[in-house]
Amino acid sequence: MPLPPNLAPNLPPILAPLRADARWYATGYLAMFASSFGQTFFVALSGNDIRAAFSLSAGDFGLIYTAVTLGGALLLALTGGLVDRMPVTRVLAFTLPAFAAGAVLTGTATHLLQLIPGLLLLRFCGQGMMVHLAYTTIGRWFAAGRGRAVSIAALGLNTGQALLPLGQVVLAGAIGWRLGWIVAAGLVLLLWPVLARLAARDRQPAAADPAAAAPPIRHWSRAEVLRDPCFYLLLAGMLPPAFISNTIFFHQTSLAAARGWAPEVFASAFTLYAVIAIGNVLLSGHLIDRAGARRLLPVYLLPFGAACLVLAVVDAPWSAFAFMLLYGITDGISLTLFGSLWPEVYGTRHLGAVRGVVVAAMVLAAAAGPGLAGLLVDAGIPLPWLIAGMGCYCGLICPVLVLTVRRVSARLADQKV
Repeated sequence: MPLPPNLAPNLPPILAPLRADARWYATGYLAMFASSFGQTFFVALSGNDIRAAFSLSAGDFGLIYTAVTLGGALLLALTGGLVDRMPVTRVLAFTLPAFAAGAVLTGTATHLLQLIPGLLLLRFCGQGMMVHLAYTTIGRWFAAGRGRAVSIAALGLNTGQALLPLGQVVLAGAIGWRLGWIVAAGLVLLLWPVLARLAARDRQPAAADPAAAAPPIRHWSRAEVLRDPCFYLLLAGMLPPAFISNTIFFHQTSLAAARGWAPEVFASAFTLYAVIAIGNVLLSGHLIDRAGARRLLPVYLLPFGAACLVLAVVDAPWSAFAFMLLYGITDGISLTLFGSLWPEVYGTRHLGAVRGVVVAAMVLAAAAGPGLAGLLVDAGIPLPWLIAGMGCYCGLICPVLVLTVRRVSARLADQKV
């Protein structure tokens, strides 16, 4: 999607890659934006309405949400390798209609037998397949400048987080939460032809990127990755944002109600989060291109740990904004790390299959948090205590990641030929 030749000379040199590769950047960006409709931060906005409509407790809804998210993770683990074998347009052709169908089912459900399939499709297609598709294709399309490409794609999710929560709250107040989901389905279907057009042309990094001439690394198969102890230690550092944020956002309405906050407090704080996250997405993309994803991994969770502790101990509404500010730092880096770390460590030849496992693990983590927290809250454990414990984990895992990164870096140095 190049600009007209008469405009090209007026662009600064730093923008030349953005101009030349705009269609591939836009594919990742829009795929990540579309995933927002299946992410917990969006689904949870209807949490209290769904619980009221179906007479569910926090634990009941948490278990249902955990079950459908686990189902989505299983489906993703089984289908993730399709991205290695099928054109992007074909993957979109079954993912986006199913995604829209999930939104329609959720909005029109009058029985749990309708609600559960709707939520399953939202989780599998949204948080699962669309994120997997975006990161896998960007990781394969770009070698040099991969950090920048991943960061631009991640901005799509940041855009969704900035615009959609408050928009959905306003829309639900005007037309009801059920019709809000019908509108979401329509937006997903509108994105389908746009994404299909953009992704119709493939990109070959070997012909476009100087990094193609760099010494190759070993391309691990999925079976080899699953036998690697370092893989599980890396996951222990990459999964906390999904686990913790999904737990907090899923129960945000309960936390707000317990503290006497207005329903708009968390929704409006997402805008602050998005601004901070966008800045850190772009900064981390630049740093990853210069120093590698492994350098950021051991330290990126520290702001998130502090965010959880603030939210746990401060009852005033400003703690939601402080949480979002600090979380935005970690999540901005996390979004870029999630797309850059795995091809850097395990290569790109089997990236779809490997990332299928990684995204499935991420979805499992996202599923475990809300359900487990719901059961513990029903058992009488205060939600702030749980949030404080998760914040402590963020600090304790950092030394483990330092040692893991050293081991992985030494192994990569030996692998290059």
